[in-house]
Amino acid sequence: MTKHNFSYLALGDSYTIGESVPLYESFPYQVVQQLRRKGIHIHAPEIVARTGWTSFELAEQLLHTRLEEHYDFVTLLIGVNNQYRGLSIADFEEEFTFLVKKAVHLAGNRYERVMVLSIPDWGVTPFAKDRDAQAIHDQIDQFNAVCEKITTALQIAYTDITTHSRRIGQDSNALAVDQLHYSGTTHGVWATEVANWIRSQV
Repeated sequence: MTKHNFSYLALGDSYTIGESVPLYESFPYQVVQQLRRKGIHIHAPEIVARTGWTSFELAEQLLHTRLEEHYDFVTLLIGVNNQYRGLSIADFEEEFTFLVKKAVHLAGNRYERVMVLSIPDWGVTPFAKDRDAQAIHDQIDQFNAVCEKITTALQIAYTDITTHSRRIGQDSNALAVDQLHYSGTTHGVWATEVANWIRSQV
């Protein structure tokens, strides 16, 4: 196995930092743990994410954050707060396009080293019991359609974690204590998707 020490940058919001779970249970950290168990040398993930961030806020942060010149792998998971706040799909498309291109730049202009994760559906969680679950479902699909369209056009890896989120939306073991975000178990499922993608390239 190669002795190269890979680097990994994770961009996003509460789903990336692992809101309501220990940091080491967030999917970026579990990605690194899984890869190390397979003998792949990889640094701890660098994370640019915050609970509540929209695509615009993430983009603004990236413009003012000093990062490494490039990373071996970059993931992006963003958009749920655009949907939650009722923000424009058209604005999201523009901002998401910027973020994807920024991710590619940070990956050393290697499109194959960027992965986008789809937006989970919080509308099926107990937290949303008094909300219109179907409306949230439809809006999440609209935002994810934008994500998939842009990643497909740029031939960037895209993984659907939305379907899984809908399947486990009422499972207390799959959810964090706030009944909105996800447990370490669910983050582990996402991590496996990302880790397998990385393993296919090293």
